[in-house]
Amino acid sequence: QVQLVESGGGLVQAGGSLRLSCAFSGRTFSRYAMGWFRQAPGKEREFVATITWNGDNTYYADSVKGRFTISRHNADNTVYLQMNNLKPEDTAVYYCAANRGSWSQGQYDYDYWGRGTQVTVSS
Repeated sequence: QVQLVESGGGLVQAGGSLRLSCAFSGRTFSRYAMGWFRQAPGKEREFVATITWNGDNTYYADSVKGRFTISRHNADNTVYLQMNNLKPEDTAVYYCAANRGSWSQGQYDYDYWGRGTQVTVSS
C-alpha cells in the first residue's frame, strides 16, 4: 500500500517562500506521476501542479505558474513543491497525490493521497 507523508508547511508572510516535501513509500516511486493539490477553508480541493514519473514534464495551475515549482528525486522517493512569492490566497491545506497512470490535473485520476500540510500566508 502506498503511503504519502507531506511536510514543510507553516506560517509565512506574503512574499516569502516555503518548500513542501512529500515522502512516498510502499511501491516503486518512479512508476507514479505525482501531483500537488490544495484546499482552502470553504472551498473545493484544487489542482496546483503535477510531474511525470521521470520529471521530464510538469504542469501548473495558472494561479501558481511562475511562482511554484514541482520537482522529484526518484532516488529518495520524494516529490517537492517550491513555493515562492507566496500570497494570502495561497493559504490552504496542501496535499500530495500519486497517480499510477499518466500525469493529470484531475484529482479523481489520483490513486493515493497524503493527509496534507497546512500553509498559512499572512498579509
